[in-house]
Amino acid sequence: MTDVVVVESPAKAKTINKYLGDNFIVLASFGHVRDLPPKDGSVRPDENFAMDWQTDERGAKQIATIAKAVKNADTLYLATDPDREGEAISWHVRAALEEKNLLRGKNVQRVTFNEITKSAVQTAMANPRALDQPLIDAYMARRALDYLVGFTLSPVLWRKLPGSRSAGRVQSVALRLICEREAEIEVFKSREYWSITGAFATPRNAAFSARLTHLDGRKLEQFDLDNAEKAHAARDLVASSAFSVRSVERKKAKRNPPAPFTTSTLQQEASRKIGMSAQTTMRTAQQLYEGVDLGGETVGLITYMRTDGVTMAAEAVTAIRAMIGESYGAPYLPEKPRVYSSKAKNAQEAHEAIRPTDVSRTPESMARHLSGEQMRLYELVWKRAVASQMQSAELDQVVADLTDSTGRTTLRANGSIIAFDGFLKLYTEGRDDTKTDDDEGRVLPAMSEGERLTTRGVEADQHFTQPPPRFSEASLVKRMEEIGIGRPSTYASILTVLRDRNYVRLDARRFIPEDRGRLVTAFLTSFFERYVDTDFTATLEEQLDDISDGRADWHDIMAAFWRDFSAAVAQTKDLKISDVIDALDEDLGSHFFPTREDGGDPRQCTACGTGRLGLRLGKFGAFIGCSNYPTCQFTRRLVAEDGGEGETLKEGMKSLGQDPETGEEVTVRRGPYGLYLQRGEADPENKKIKPKRTTIPKGLEGDKLTLDQALGLLSLPRKLGPHPETGEMIAAGLGRFGPYVKMGAIFGTLDADDDVLTVGLNRAIDSLAKKMASIRTLGPHPKDGAAVLVRKGRFGPYVQHGQVVANLAKGQSMDEVTFDDALALLAEKGKPLKAKGKATTRKTSTKAAASDDGEKAAPKKKAAPKAATAKKPAAKKTAATTKKTAKTETDAKPARKTRKAKTTDGEDVG
Repeated sequence: MTDVVVVESPAKAKTINKYLGDNFIVLASFGHVRDLPPKDGSVRPDENFAMDWQTDERGAKQIATIAKAVKNADTLYLATDPDREGEAISWHVRAALEEKNLLRGKNVQRVTFNEITKSAVQTAMANPRALDQPLIDAYMARRALDYLVGFTLSPVLWRKLPGSRSAGRVQSVALRLICEREAEIEVFKSREYWSITGAFATPRNAAFSARLTHLDGRKLEQFDLDNAEKAHAARDLVASSAFSVRSVERKKAKRNPPAPFTTSTLQQEASRKIGMSAQTTMRTAQQLYEGVDLGGETVGLITYMRTDGVTMAAEAVTAIRAMIGESYGAPYLPEKPRVYSSKAKNAQEAHEAIRPTDVSRTPESMARHLSGEQMRLYELVWKRAVASQMQSAELDQVVADLTDSTGRTTLRANGSIIAFDGFLKLYTEGRDDTKTDDDEGRVLPAMSEGERLTTRGVEADQHFTQPPPRFSEASLVKRMEEIGIGRPSTYASILTVLRDRNYVRLDARRFIPEDRGRLVTAFLTSFFERYVDTDFTATLEEQLDDISDGRADWHDIMAAFWRDFSAAVAQTKDLKISDVIDALDEDLGSHFFPTREDGGDPRQCTACGTGRLGLRLGKFGAFIGCSNYPTCQFTRRLVAEDGGEGETLKEGMKSLGQDPETGEEVTVRRGPYGLYLQRGEADPENKKIKPKRTTIPKGLEGDKLTLDQALGLLSLPRKLGPHPETGEMIAAGLGRFGPYVKMGAIFGTLDADDDVLTVGLNRAIDSLAKKMASIRTLGPHPKDGAAVLVRKGRFGPYVQHGQVVANLAKGQSMDEVTFDDALALLAEKGKPLKAKGKATTRKTSTKAAASDDGEKAAPKKKAAPKAATAKKPAAKKTAATTKKTAKTETDAKPARKTRKAKTTDGEDVG
């Protein structure tokens, strides 16, 4: 009898099955098997926050697979990820099996491991535990909170602020941070200031420079020299004076290595150093954690990547220290191991920091096994972990003060050199919005007190203060962690949601709020200020952590929140649109109507000259309108509702360069349906030979595409690898409706934020899983070898071969149909049918037959009505019948025209 182990992904299941052997069946849940139905009433505050859970098609299939295996097992091991979400997935699996009465007499155990290596997995299996109820309670509280905020606040937004999308508990606070930073930049007034720098030489003719710090016996502040006149006067005074060395101060300084990575610091450093988005970083880290094929053996290369802990296991520290001594020598190895503690607010430190599972697997030795993204991220993790246990860097710092004969004018020279590089030999931490110290690496010549110096020149340099920088992904994640909002594992999805809803955009890797995002933030801060307040959100995070640690009851926390929140929502019931407009117009007036250079009224209507421009709300959102409406009908849109490219590439094309393989030019062009890529030109003599073309996916701006990105898109579809269960090759491509993955005849859609050029095998398998739950492959057709499939359609199951489809008999299930049954149904379906003296076939186009993307198999046609004999029908009825019959015949033919697909929002309101 074999025991059953449940993990989250099929890649992990395959690896762990090898470690555990034939006495275990390892199955994947493919993430959550149940969730709250996306409708009102799924969480009921009046019933002590009771929740309804729903199993979707994919979840039902996985539960059925697990249930079948559990029937013949003694023990069920729940081995999902070692965090709150993993605990919740295990709880859902157990609950779903209990509903089926399959766990009576079964032993249910929870096991966790921080790395997917043979020793770690076997150790975990030998030390099982029960499910952690406080962690499950914390999950319930967070899920209920996000659901209630989304399903309560979003409808208020839709009613009171037309054109807005939805609001989320943490997402709205992150958006507020971005919008407030933009407001700071807009009101920022640059100020002028000057600095004075002198060039000097020692008696030994060694040159160096120094900056003016004291003038007329007083220390200079930043804006004391705020114009050219003052600066030039100070310059001339320094140039006409003789200087000597008043003092020389030398001291040694140490710089300690940074702690090993947590989730947030990994996201920050990957953004700074290798330009990875938070989402790509987490996806790539997941691949390294779940395992990479190392010559026939799949091994996890890094520890679990969702953590805010900075400690490492003792055996890992010992191995790293041994490697440092062997590879870098004794001077680089501290006397004692380094111990770190997190400075992040609300840090749980329940797990290890992110580190390599085996430090002997150097980045160089792993390069041939990893993709480019995997290699860059693994190298970052490896170097950071090793550097964290290395010796501190030592710097020699020198400060020399120079004075004139009166002692009232002082200049200072600074120098700093690295005396011992220590951990800097391996790793230097990136910085956010901070210039590298200009003095680092600058060596001052030898000088002693009292030495007279030669002045070789003096310069006055003009400067202007700069506004605070916009947030990058790295700096925003850092700020959110500092103030304690959200959790590191959620940062990537928060930033993605803000972009998907067109609340913000990324420009030069910096967040810029769209007008839609600023309107939503202004609305929430005006009418729900408390719930987008950083302190309130951080305090709520602390309460949720108290639940995780068993110090608070989640029902009590939810009751206190809901009491105040529902009251705040109720107060907006009678809120008038005009009140909303007035509040937004006042809040955002300086943004939409900036000060004019000519000093004129920025709100004066440019059309009629007498009206006042102001914010208006229409059916489709906010816009700028004139107060003289309807006499003056001037309007101005705030945002491009289609999320398009705006004014870029209006005409013509843009060349990106030549394909290095073919030599053909690669261009971005504008067609009737938007921007597209083309390689080469059409052959005027042979119109059958057409240049390669492809659409540009949403999220990529056509005028900012690089040649490498374009070549990647033109080379689609790309192979990702074989499916771990079927062995069939999986490919990723770009279709009319966006990115997709394909395995044989089965297609899976990708999310809009998935990058088709970098999407990995695990993500593709996850996307295909839902489709595979509604498709069965019976075998190759004897005529052409193409697959014969059983599909689940909107109106029932059907069989398909190529373009021919046939419905199953009423009541017949997908699991019952055999290969021979399918061949018989398809053969009957493919026979010519006589109707009104003309032969037709019951073939349908691939588009119509398709696929389980909401399409259905063609229903059986009703027999044509018998011709009337004795009783002649009324003329009107005959015409109607004829028209209906004609329509039926028309419908049976494949559509010739392609209709534009309508898109819906489809996003979670939470």
